[in-house]
Amino acid sequence: MAAARFTAAQVLEQIFLSQSNDDSEPEEESEEDVSSEEEKEKGEAEEADTAGPETDEGQKDSEGCDLRLDTSDEEVDDEEYNDDDDEEVDDEEYNDDDDDDEDDDEIIENVQRLEQIELEDEEEEKEEEEDKTFISKDGKIKWSSAAFRNGEEARNVPLSPLSAQGPTEYAAAQAVDLESTFRMFVTPAVERIVLENTNLEGSRKLGSAWKGMDEVDLRAYLGLLILSGVYRSRGEAVASLWDAESGRAIFRATMSLKLFHAYSKLLRFDDRQTRPARRATDKLAAVREVWDAWVERLPSLYDPGPNVTVDEQLVPFRGRCSFRQYMPSKPAKYGLKFWVACDAKSSYAWKMQLYTGKPGGGGGGGEGGGGGEKRASEKKQGQRVVLDVTEGLAGPRNVTCDNFFTSYELGQRLLRRELTMLGTVRKNKPELPPALLSVKGRSAFSSAFAFTPSTVLVSYVPKKNKNVILMSTLHSAATAADDVLLVDAGRRDKKPFAVLDYNATKGGVDNLDKVIGTYSCRRKTARWPVAVFHNVLDVSCYNAFVVWREAHPDWMPGNRSKRRVFLEQLGKALVTPLIRRRRHPPRGEASASLVRTLQKGVRDTRAGPPPAPCPALPDSGQQQEQQEQQEQQQQQQQQQQQQQQQQQQQQQQALTADLVWGEDGDDEGDGGEHDGLGSAASDRAQKGKRKRCQICPRARDRKTNNVCHRCERYICHRHLLFCCSDCAPRS
Repeated sequence: MAAARFTAAQVLEQIFLSQSNDDSEPEEESEEDVSSEEEKEKGEAEEADTAGPETDEGQKDSEGCDLRLDTSDEEVDDEEYNDDDDEEVDDEEYNDDDDDDEDDDEIIENVQRLEQIELEDEEEEKEEEEDKTFISKDGKIKWSSAAFRNGEEARNVPLSPLSAQGPTEYAAAQAVDLESTFRMFVTPAVERIVLENTNLEGSRKLGSAWKGMDEVDLRAYLGLLILSGVYRSRGEAVASLWDAESGRAIFRATMSLKLFHAYSKLLRFDDRQTRPARRATDKLAAVREVWDAWVERLPSLYDPGPNVTVDEQLVPFRGRCSFRQYMPSKPAKYGLKFWVACDAKSSYAWKMQLYTGKPGGGGGGGEGGGGGEKRASEKKQGQRVVLDVTEGLAGPRNVTCDNFFTSYELGQRLLRRELTMLGTVRKNKPELPPALLSVKGRSAFSSAFAFTPSTVLVSYVPKKNKNVILMSTLHSAATAADDVLLVDAGRRDKKPFAVLDYNATKGGVDNLDKVIGTYSCRRKTARWPVAVFHNVLDVSCYNAFVVWREAHPDWMPGNRSKRRVFLEQLGKALVTPLIRRRRHPPRGEASASLVRTLQKGVRDTRAGPPPAPCPALPDSGQQQEQQEQQEQQQQQQQQQQQQQQQQQQQQQQALTADLVWGEDGDDEGDGGEHDGLGSAASDRAQKGKRKRCQICPRARDRKTNNVCHRCERYICHRHLLFCCSDCAPRS
């Protein structure tokens, strides 16, 4: 454009010079023109006489050549221009002035047009210079609208297929059955800590009345919690689960309601007497041993996929706790906050951290921390959380987070670990350029980009007057072949690939919270350590399900309720050992039948399978017939013996019709002992109905289910008479 400006100025200067020359020497020019014209006519006549017609053509060529040279010059020769005009027009002076004025007007118009073009080009150049560079609010980061492909080398880590993802080799080898998979998370070390402190608390509270809790009792207690979550009874009263009519038989078959309440009340994870000294420097002193032992196991059992999600989880809790959080956007609003890093696809909880509030005194931030009086807000908390929960995560992987965590500095620090970052950004961040925040004049579904050598900013307008800002070190233009790759043009909403990838990977923790809440084992409690332990149990069950499902992909194909079946079978597997070692069946008929079935299966297993008959030789047909006859005779003898025994029992029952058979509380006798009484009283007793003793005064209100087999009255244990079968006929 500098060349164009010089030409315009030169043209203006020539116009003024030509006008001044026309005014000063008009007569000389005319005389020179006439003399030159006469000389030319004489020369032409002489050449015409000698050369003939060919010389005329040559003269025209020479004149045409001279004319073209004169008109091509930027500086106009007024003399030659006037000579040509004089050949055609008789009035020389008049025509010269008119032609000069018309040419001057055209030149002025051209010059004005050139000046206007120059101004427009300058404005476009300024706009291009402004568009090429964006300065952040704090003035520390320079963003560019052009991608850094041929300039500075980018530091992005392109995601490549991972060699290892899913359950580790150790986890796949240990996942033999459902219970062993679950016990990889709730390890014997965790069980030992819970048993030691629970038994210590029980002995202090109950003294000699405390019988103690062992591994079988603890696993059965956990199994009942899991089953209560499977049956969606989180808000249901515990007593209704043990109800004889509306409850579940497996709860009564496992343990009594009184024992379940005792375990829930005495459940401890540390020594309560030494807790104050430890709590001065550690807010998680009540669960520190269990929490650390459990969290360390999570990364060693599963390798996440190429995308990891970092987000927060709120466990509902309204009891007293110094670090209870209020989050109005969450359904529960009040609770304990956990920072979670999980696989974006399977939602496996890879690492967790419990938030204990603002650091104060001599405590640190995040997990633990002292309880000083003066507390200050933690700076760069989101960055610190992401770096903590992704510690040990091998690259190349991508970390997706929301606007609470995302920052330019975090992206650069993750790149040093061979991890990329993708997340939304709050509009008050100082590293953002103001040019990308404005939505004025932008249409819906439009996108704007800004680049650094390692990072890309995306400003997408989903609807008019609203935009979303994303920051990514995964989608930097340094790794793209063309700007077209930054936007999916095939979609109607024209969303950039950064937005599509963010939507696909942002829900890992939210999905974990959703599936846990569906079958949660949480019970109402006023103690926050118990609430933390319930969440540990929920996450352990889900992680165990993920490991089992991926280690055994052919397990229950096509079933859409695999997780419910997994939890139900796991809960039953945990309570079965305690049911089998019960000495007395429970009161309800369904529960007692369940106990007898499981215990009978144990006895059959201990006795071993019956010996298999020896295979007969091909030529021993007679021996086979003899063996079959002997077996038939033995079966007939056994049937006769059973009939005789039944007749004897009926005779004894007839003789002892006036005696009372009773049962006391949970320690009732085997249901098979009273079968076949054949009286209305026995039927009433077996149904489990309880009424007031009809012999005791009404004011005592003693309830019982014992019935006299003669008068069919309800009687308490004070009016019972027990007698064995041998003494009954004599009495």
